Amino acid sequence: MTGCSTTAEVIAKMQSKQQIYVIGDIHGQLEKLEDAIGKIECDGGSGERVVFLGDYVDRGPDSRGVIDYLMRGIASGENWVCITGNHDEMFSMFMEEQPRTPERISSHYHWLHDIIGGKETLGSYGVSLDDIDGKPDFHTEARALVPRTHIDFIDSLPYSHQQGDLLFVHAGIRPGVPVEQQEDEDLLWIRQEFLQDTRTHPMLVVHGHTPVNVATNYGNRVNLDTGAGYGNQLTTAVFEGTDCWVLTDSGRLAMLPQQG
Repeated sequence: MTGCSTTAEVIAKMQSKQQIYVIGDIHGQLEKLEDAIGKIECDGGSGERVVFLGDYVDRGPDSRGVIDYLMRGIASGENWVCITGNHDEMFSMFMEEQPRTPERISSHYHWLHDIIGGKETLGSYGVSLDDIDGKPDFHTEARALVPRTHIDFIDSLPYSHQQGDLLFVHAGIRPGVPVEQQEDEDLLWIRQEFLQDTRTHPMLVVHGHTPVNVATNYGNRVNLDTGAGYGNQLTTAVFEGTDCWVLTDSGRLAMLPQQG
């Protein structure tokens, strides 16, 4: 990593408000994840709370490596909170004894459809992807090669995390519904009803799920999904209260609320 803070800068940051670091949708991009953790370390964030916004699998080349990395970090005592994403749920549902498809997916798609990215996930576990449709035992092969511990890890993840004035979810919330009454399906899948609502929520909602060109602070929500699953940047941010910055190779870049 280049652009790490000086010792004086790190001490000053550690003496400021409590810091919470957040990493957007990873989608099988292990190298980008390692770089994101490096940015946090350069910012003086070692040992601080890090929240991951879900979608650890699909599209990228190393979903298995990402899950391994997160599991090892948590097992070693890292102060990490991983919430679940809709792609993680799809992976888990496919790996059940009888594969299922979430109701929120269009009838034209399924987890192994090219647009979703499930094939790349299974490929990272060594599952042969040749002639999937013609293999009657394909699902059996997948269940044999994907460690049960990985599915148990995904199934154990919360749908949200609250800290201070911040609410971390994968997709968003149903506007006007109290936080404690939100439905899991909305936390994983909601889009337009949430994205188009400009009202102030009970807390600042920090989310991913819907890719944007650059991480954006909309005043009532902050979107950190910048399309890592498509080979674009994986965003790492830091919050002090509701003030937020993107971490770059040359330091912090403020994310000010959009006007209008």
